[in-house]
Amino acid sequence: MANRILLVEDDQNFGDVLRSYLEMHDYDVTLATDGMQGLEKYRKGEYDLCIFDVMMPKKDGFTLAKEIREKDAEMPIIFLTAKAMKDDVLQGLRLGADDYITKPFNSEELLLRIQAILKRSQGKPDPKEDIKEFNLGKYHFNFPLRVLTYGKGEKDDEKIKLSPKEAQLLRMFALHANDILPRSDALNKIWGEDNYFTARSMDVFVTKLRKYLKHDENIEIVNIHGNGFQLLIKSAEEA
Repeated sequence: MANRILLVEDDQNFGDVLRSYLEMHDYDVTLATDGMQGLEKYRKGEYDLCIFDVMMPKKDGFTLAKEIREKDAEMPIIFLTAKAMKDDVLQGLRLGADDYITKPFNSEELLLRIQAILKRSQGKPDPKEDIKEFNLGKYHFNFPLRVLTYGKGEKDDEKIKLSPKEAQLLRMFALHANDILPRSDALNKIWGEDNYFTARSMDVFVTKLRKYLKHDENIEIVNIHGNGFQLLIKSAEEA
């Protein structure tokens, strides 16, 4: 059964486009164009997740979320807004927002965030989260010990002791090997927030990991413009 999403967006054209995009990815989407209509549709239906624009006529997204949370404290809510003011973000977080994304945004990024929130809310843990050791090309990565080993690791210079953040970031790359790791996912999980300063810090750590992995020409961390990074590992056949 498709997951049901209540989308409340006062821009009819944008709302129609976003609804169509989500429906293409097998979501059952109900669209409302103001906060009052959104509350009415919520009362008449059953939903797995809500996506609310913040600035709307009749009832803003924050007020709508507060009223819904009074009825269902566990309902996952994502806020969409063209405003990036810190106070708005804090207000959304105080209301228990599961995520907050600023327009304009990458549709694929929103899709990934929806998937992650639904996975958490529906109690479907990712079995990959239990993996503690990884083989990355010619490297072996022991996450609990924070040790990256090249080759057989018989010499001291073949072992690198990673910092806690380096180890956390490499683990996220390893779990998403050959897939895109959204920048915002890494920033929120490791640094606790997504802003200009944490993004620059992450860039520094990515540069360090590239240096550590440079001995294997079949491994590369590439920048996916506007989205995040990708740890590419070529197989022996591809090399």
